[in-house]
Amino acid sequence: MKLHGYFRSSAAYRVRIALGLKGLEVGQAFHVRKGEQRAPDYLVLNPQGLVPVLETDTGALTQSLAILEWLDETYPEPALLPKANPFVRAQVRAFALAIACDIHPLQNLRVLARLKEIGLNAAAQEAWPRWVVGDGLAACEQLLVGQTGPFCFGATPTIADICLVPQMGSARRFNVDITGFPRLRAAEAACLALPAFTAAAPDKQPDAE
Repeated sequence: MKLHGYFRSSAAYRVRIALGLKGLEVGQAFHVRKGEQRAPDYLVLNPQGLVPVLETDTGALTQSLAILEWLDETYPEPALLPKANPFVRAQVRAFALAIACDIHPLQNLRVLARLKEIGLNAAAQEAWPRWVVGDGLAACEQLLVGQTGPFCFGATPTIADICLVPQMGSARRFNVDITGFPRLRAAEAACLALPAFTAAAPDKQPDAE
């Protein structure tokens, strides 16, 4: 397999974590820095011109959460979704989607670049991701009320944790105050005690700058 990504991409970060948890080693290719994701040969793999893409023996997969679920179905252990309880499994998916669909897309590089293009001043450009991420993480904190730890949903990491850790990194990058999110910070700390999470960190990647 081959992962196409970018060190700072939260979506690629998720896939790196999952690969690490599954004990899978893959080749890597790096994009975005010089606009390689818009090259014709890359658009064949992903017409959206986004990362990540995971090339497999049966074809290329796009969208990080789809890739996570494929990895979980193809390499079942350790499980990234709770097997025993369908309701908790749905809760885990809902938490992951809250980040992947409702927070991350509104603060990614394309959106921030567009805000600059349409003439928002520097202060407004900086305020936008702080609001998006802070507001979204406040909701995520509430989604974990009543859930036992140390991870988001129990004793082992799930796709909820895989989405949370990169988003917490983005929160710090955008100077979001996360002191009011003790449950999220505790889950993040539990994750960062695991090699799969630390090895996947942006600053550990070959293309880090």
